[in-house]
Amino acid sequence: MSLTTRRTRLAAVALAAITAVGGLAACGNDDDAPAAGEKPDKLVVDTFGEFGYDEIIKQYEKDTGIKVELRKTAQLNEYRPKIVRALATRKGAADVIALEEGILNEFKANPANWVDLAPLVADHSKDYLPWKYELGKAPDGRLIGLPTDVGSLAVCYRRDLFQAAGLPTERDQVAGLWPDWNGFIETGKKYRAATNKGMLDSVTTAASAVMFQQGGDLFYDKQDAIVADKSASVKTAWDTAIAMADANITAETATWSPEWSAGFKQGTFAATFCPSWMLGIVADNSGAENNGKWDVAPVPGGAGNWGGSWLAVPEQSKYQKEAAKLAEYLTNAQSQVAAFKLKGPLPTNLEALKNPDFLSYTNEYFNNAPTGKIFGDSVAKIQPLHLGPKHQAVKENAFEPALRSYENGQASKDKAWEQFVKDAQTQGAF
Repeated sequence: MSLTTRRTRLAAVALAAITAVGGLAACGNDDDAPAAGEKPDKLVVDTFGEFGYDEIIKQYEKDTGIKVELRKTAQLNEYRPKIVRALATRKGAADVIALEEGILNEFKANPANWVDLAPLVADHSKDYLPWKYELGKAPDGRLIGLPTDVGSLAVCYRRDLFQAAGLPTERDQVAGLWPDWNGFIETGKKYRAATNKGMLDSVTTAASAVMFQQGGDLFYDKQDAIVADKSASVKTAWDTAIAMADANITAETATWSPEWSAGFKQGTFAATFCPSWMLGIVADNSGAENNGKWDVAPVPGGAGNWGGSWLAVPEQSKYQKEAAKLAEYLTNAQSQVAAFKLKGPLPTNLEALKNPDFLSYTNEYFNNAPTGKIFGDSVAKIQPLHLGPKHQAVKENAFEPALRSYENGQASKDKAWEQFVKDAQTQGAF
């Protein structure tokens, strides 16, 4: 049996199983259903990383009298299994669930698990970046997600470490160091020569930045067949990351590892690629003692998109209407600006992107960098992406481990690429 045929049959089996779960959702026991018009005492929101909702929900509670429990999971690879388990067992799902772009298509495959938000909220079809709003729709046209943020790219760098290496520190001068990726590599070489340390945290953050900057089909084509070894965007990202490893400009810290998290505070590396939502993570990892030492400069090539999410309401929520209204509240223009100012998620609401408070915002922690302008200027340049149903699994369990194996000297270039192609087929299958 060909891989394509096998994959198609596996997909059909998986879809049937998912549909069965969805059918159970529609026919579930309603003994615990609230009385008509009953107001919930509490709504639960599940997110990962930092969405910047801490202060926003306090205002929501004040406005509505409804308490909100905000459940945060630090990393996406820990978050996804929790959502899958809650949907499969019909227990434990939050009333509002954040779905990241890397896992969105996987969950959209079974719209029966999700509430159609369109009848429960106002018409917001003209309120967001058009492509972002459309991605929140299931294949059957149901609106299962309201847009939160988009991961517009920049470079976060340590001014003090750049100065110690004899490099420019002002963001305009730093941007001039890397108009393209070759310039970034050359800067990394100078940093290594001056400090004997890697300037960049890891080749995997660079690979993600390049791949998403390229746009188009990544690990899957438009028919959701795996094309990991044929994608021009993936190959460009791979080659750029390999060139960085060859130039010895990284600290070889695996992204999201404890060593990586500690490296921000310890000065293990001096730069990382920052989608806007990463600002809060950088600040939290670096601590108060490094306030003002970080800064933000444009990414090589000037733009790119890495990440972004939607808020969905699962069918098992007992308070679907109120949950939908909460998702609407958290994604409105005012809330998106507030979330950006607190933790960095870049607005996708068009009114928010024009808001003077957003455009003029400077981030104190990052040496008062004009992050509203830096990230806002790049939004229009973002290239549309196609992410397949198991994009995140391929990226985290095939692409990145293969790159790290070469970066750490555990595999040759050819062997690392062969391992990626093999693992991509396994991780990407349904």
